[in-house]
Amino acid sequence: MGKEKRGKRQCRSMVQNILKKQYPRLMSFQTLIRGDEARSHLDDPRWVFVDCRFTLSDPGRGEAEYLRSHVRGAVYAHLDRDLSGPVVPGVTGRHPLPSVDAAAAALGGLGIQRGVQVVAYDASTGAVAAARLWWLLKWLGHEEAAVLDGGFSRWTEAGLPCADGRQIRARARFEPAPRPELLVDVDTVLEIRADPGWALLDVRSGDRFHGKNETIDPVAGHIPGARSAPYMDSLRQDGTFRGRDELARLFSSATGGQDASRTVFYCGSGVTAAHSVLAAAHGGCGMARLYAGSWSEWISDPRRPIATE
Repeated sequence: MGKEKRGKRQCRSMVQNILKKQYPRLMSFQTLIRGDEARSHLDDPRWVFVDCRFTLSDPGRGEAEYLRSHVRGAVYAHLDRDLSGPVVPGVTGRHPLPSVDAAAAALGGLGIQRGVQVVAYDASTGAVAAARLWWLLKWLGHEEAAVLDGGFSRWTEAGLPCADGRQIRARARFEPAPRPELLVDVDTVLEIRADPGWALLDVRSGDRFHGKNETIDPVAGHIPGARSAPYMDSLRQDGTFRGRDELARLFSSATGGQDASRTVFYCGSGVTAAHSVLAAAHGGCGMARLYAGSWSEWISDPRRPIATE
């Protein structure tokens, strides 16, 4: 029976490879996509390219850069306006999740609907804003979503087609199918942070994890019980993601062999952590969970514990 199952898996894999070569439009991209793979779909109405460039210190900069030059045909999604909900001081983190209805409306406004392949990109190291869009789509049940590996800089370095001005697509009906198992709230983190059956991973830089160089949030440190797993470890020097096998090894090492379904990533505001969820998924490890409120929500209540060691 074991040999029979292996034979069937090998057969399915061969068929999928043949289909991908002969009928590329039938295959969806669900984690990462290279520029050379994406360029042939620029004029395909079933593909939506979304520019997510955003700068925390200058929230209008990404959109201004988009208007000057972007992937030809790409629409623009603003992290604060389109990919986050309203901030409630003292309650939420810096980039809280939008409600399901608000997210569905924003995604529909980008022209995304069932059967559409989405390609998200930005210009940050690690494509963190693009990964946020990717994660929102996965959370709401849209599997055909990928992040452009290397982002806009690699696209332009390769001389791939660009345009200027604002691109607008016809509004679509986005039908959400939420997957609550991909998300954890602050109460769940309080319960699992000291449970050896879970892995709680902080993807911020090591100095921020240890409270030595906090330049964004008013309180330094990390959630007690969390392990440091900087998201930058997932990247090569040129800013592209490491290979699948390397990403799988990194995930296994960071989690101590824990399953993705019992792994929770967090960062400062729940945006950068989506990069690490993406990296784990691309490495074939499955979909880890996201603590969307992250550190900026955790510290909103002074009764919650803080560690620096």
